[in-house]
Amino acid sequence: MVKIKFPDGNVKEYDEGISAIEVAKNISPALAKESVIAKIDGRLTDLTAKIDNNCELKFLKFSDEEGKDVYWHSTSHIMAQAVIRLFPGTKVAIGPSIEQGFYYDFEHEPFTDEDLEKIEKEVQKIIKENQKFERKVVSREEALEFFRSKNEIYKVELIEVLPEGETISMYTNGEFTDLCRGPHLISTSSVKKFKTLSTSGAYWRGDSKNAMLQRIYGISFPSQEELDMFLKIREEAEKRDHRKLGRELDLFSFHPEAPGIPFYHHSGVIVKQLLIDYWRYEHNIDGYQEIQTPQLMTKSLWETSGHWMNYKDNMFVTEMEETENALKPMNCPGGMLWYKSKLHSYRELPLRVSELGHVHRKEFSGALTGLFRVIAFTQDDAHIFMRADQIKDEILGVIRLTDRIYRTFGLEYSLALSTRGEKYIGKLEDWEIATEGLRSALEEYGQEYVINEGDAAFYGPKIDIYVRNALGKAWQCGTVQLDMNLPERFDLTYIDENSDKKRVIMIHRALYGSLERFLGIILEHFGGFFPLWLAPIQISVMPVSDRFNDFAKEVMDKFVSEGFRVDFDERSEKIGYKIREAESVKRVPYMLVIGEKEKDTGVFTVRQHKKGNIGEFDLDSFIGKIKDERNRRVLPEGYKLEL
Repeated sequence: MVKIKFPDGNVKEYDEGISAIEVAKNISPALAKESVIAKIDGRLTDLTAKIDNNCELKFLKFSDEEGKDVYWHSTSHIMAQAVIRLFPGTKVAIGPSIEQGFYYDFEHEPFTDEDLEKIEKEVQKIIKENQKFERKVVSREEALEFFRSKNEIYKVELIEVLPEGETISMYTNGEFTDLCRGPHLISTSSVKKFKTLSTSGAYWRGDSKNAMLQRIYGISFPSQEELDMFLKIREEAEKRDHRKLGRELDLFSFHPEAPGIPFYHHSGVIVKQLLIDYWRYEHNIDGYQEIQTPQLMTKSLWETSGHWMNYKDNMFVTEMEETENALKPMNCPGGMLWYKSKLHSYRELPLRVSELGHVHRKEFSGALTGLFRVIAFTQDDAHIFMRADQIKDEILGVIRLTDRIYRTFGLEYSLALSTRGEKYIGKLEDWEIATEGLRSALEEYGQEYVINEGDAAFYGPKIDIYVRNALGKAWQCGTVQLDMNLPERFDLTYIDENSDKKRVIMIHRALYGSLERFLGIILEHFGGFFPLWLAPIQISVMPVSDRFNDFAKEVMDKFVSEGFRVDFDERSEKIGYKIREAESVKRVPYMLVIGEKEKDTGVFTVRQHKKGNIGEFDLDSFIGKIKDERNRRVLPEGYKLEL
């Protein structure tokens, strides 16, 4: 008999050699039906795995992240099998699960839409065949022999880099065998709904020197409802793609003469500056000093910081008067020199120092993605210099500042604490103090958080802050990083109450992450319909004909005098056309149509985007309404996708 402990604390005895799925069936048929994978003593394993020893057992469903990962990776095997059936001779590469679904790479001519339809139908056939996923562990040599016999050159290449004597797991379903460490679903019929999504070219191992393969993306779910919801969100995400919206709203553009560096247009400069103004407003409340450090600094600085040895390949280096210099890839070393520019007393601490620093980092052209991945960007950095007894309060202050900023944009967020890994610098005692400071702050803050054991940087523990936009997509934007490396490297000290020098403790922290990426995130978050305070055009004034232009100009001037950004549409176009363009193309929050009635009465029918006519206002009362909305930074209605 074996004793099995379950997550609720209960312990039950079963016959030795019982499988995980048999245990699930013994508990309830519903659990067995919903379970995707088992976790035995913390290790993911197939549901068919036999249990020979006392253990802890947990069943994971599709709703669990690890369960979803297994579900999607198993489906990638099915899709690869379908491709091989339909296109004999195709060579397979790799097929991992990703954030939304999975992909598989093939050596094949580019796939057409018709090909994807055929693959989708073949996958459905394989699902109905109820093929079992069977695991087999073989030696490195046996695996090489097998895949060489199949002429699977990419699998052979993956195996050849493994040391001799290594054992390898392979999974077979039907006639298809893949190199895979697993685990997998019980059978192909465990997958209920599948859809191919798209296809694109992809270099083997992401290296442009290697062969160009064809990548097929797919998705699968346990129910049609979940698939329908995914497709609905995907369709909305395509409409909200920030690159598309950036063009439509005339915010920014990219040009081959400056790859990976955005050109901001007039409207884009307005939005970017408003983000900066708001950032400064919130930082001023919390007592931050803003500094600015040079973009170009000498090699010696980057050697002291450690970047020259560890990050040089990502830096732009130039020579001036026989001295090597680099464009800064990050602001931290400059901030260290600012601190060292004078002596600091314990009475000055904490020192909260912010910088909107323009940084440059080398990126492969294939990795560039609109504003999300660029070569040059503005990082909203800050460094807090403090004593050890101030860690908790300063961390709390950063989290509360983060909360204010993210809530202003309607962004939900989650927190994660990353602790010391195997590689680290500094004393264990210092790590314990730093980690406990972060943990204590999170506990006092009161919001749930997860612990990423061993995921800290080598120089200190950190808190990562993940935002979730209106479509449910998560981004790691904010980070609060305790650093015990740079204060040591730069010999940063303060004078304590006994006139002794003490090592200062430092926090790195960013909230937007970068202005560019944050702009891309909120563009998609709002679908281009910015809140009034952030909209590049806040009001569109539209005379119905030329004879009302003078009066409409007076109305516009009144708005401008109150600090509003106004579009005066005096074109000789039909008013319906003007309204549709302002609403759907320019995405203007408010529209005023000016005609005979408005001129005679001074009362205006106001249109609001997505709501239509919202009533009649005299000019002063309407200005009062929108000034209040602007000043309170009210979020627009209807920006969240109704799920």
